[in-house]
Amino acid sequence: MAHTRNNDPVVGLLLAAGGGRRLGGRPKALLTHRGRPLVEHAVGVLRAGGIERVHVVLGAQAADVRERAELPGCVLVDNPGWADGMGSSLRAGLASLAGTDARAVLVSLVDQPGIGREAVARVVAAYDDEDSLVTAAYDGVRGHPTLFGRRHWTDIAAGASGDRGARAYLKAHEDEITRVECGDVAQPYDIDTEADLTRLEP
Repeated sequence: MAHTRNNDPVVGLLLAAGGGRRLGGRPKALLTHRGRPLVEHAVGVLRAGGIERVHVVLGAQAADVRERAELPGCVLVDNPGWADGMGSSLRAGLASLAGTDARAVLVSLVDQPGIGREAVARVVAAYDDEDSLVTAAYDGVRGHPTLFGRRHWTDIAAGASGDRGARAYLKAHEDEITRVECGDVAQPYDIDTEADLTRLEP
């Protein structure tokens, strides 16, 4: 179902702050995939999956990312505490949504290029209301992207620390989660190490 930009209830939140510590300190947002920075690719996936409004959390070399990546129409959120882990980026992203009319947020990670628009569209389609908790699943195992209705944001932010993100919150609310199987259309690998770089396409 198509929504107009202003009343689309689901906003995208792309976590792209990582410093690529195991990649020799190369920020993941600026790794090249299909001829463009990975952060550009990831925003394109969200939009192709039906999400118009996208907030992008930047951290490592944020100024370089702003300069080199074309992210028109995105809300760019700087996370000065990015080195503390994904939890701080999730908190920064949720805080950036506080003043908007969004009723749910779909969270995706910049370093998972194997997750494409089909998975995004499936998770968005499972959105119901501000109580929604939806995750993609791969052979039944929870993964990204994940969708959080607005009612959950405050508690998720309160528990997000280190690299844990929303994991503890999801575990505590397991019986409320709608799992959407995406294993037939997506691969949830991460680009974390030098060996993983072979998964990127020129």
